[in-house]
Amino acid sequence: MPSERRRASIAVLIGFALTAAAPPSGTLTIRVGNVRNSAGVVHVDICPQAQFLKDDCPYAGDAPAHAGVTVVTVHGVPAGRYAAQVFHDENRNKKVDRALFGIPKEGVGFSNDARIGLGPPKWADAVFAFDGQEQAIALNMRYFLGASGPAKAR
Repeated sequence: MPSERRRASIAVLIGFALTAAAPPSGTLTIRVGNVRNSAGVVHVDICPQAQFLKDDCPYAGDAPAHAGVTVVTVHGVPAGRYAAQVFHDENRNKKVDRALFGIPKEGVGFSNDARIGLGPPKWADAVFAFDGQEQAIALNMRYFLGASGPAKAR
């Protein structure tokens, strides 16, 4: 019997050690401004540097689009350095639709409102630090075709 108790104690200690060693993960709230209409969803990818500008970012969230401001919440993000890449999926096809020369037909945006020139922004312009707890960031959607933002109230 003593060996069974010893095994049970060791199992509890190992479980505690694994739980204590897990990096904290938290909630990131992204306030996306300049959403031009309420069609579709606003999709957010939270990417470490290796996945920035790719389709395989490990943390993501969606929220129904609201003209003006849409808030998207992403849970389970560990502490680290990330960049947010966002798009307004107006037709809900889970991708950024593109026109001639690759110009996005739907709105796109990046953390820190990183500049979009003749191509996507650089990691250094979009990166932010996340402490693994609760944090909020804000950015604005940019549209290159059609209305450039929500209709103004008359």
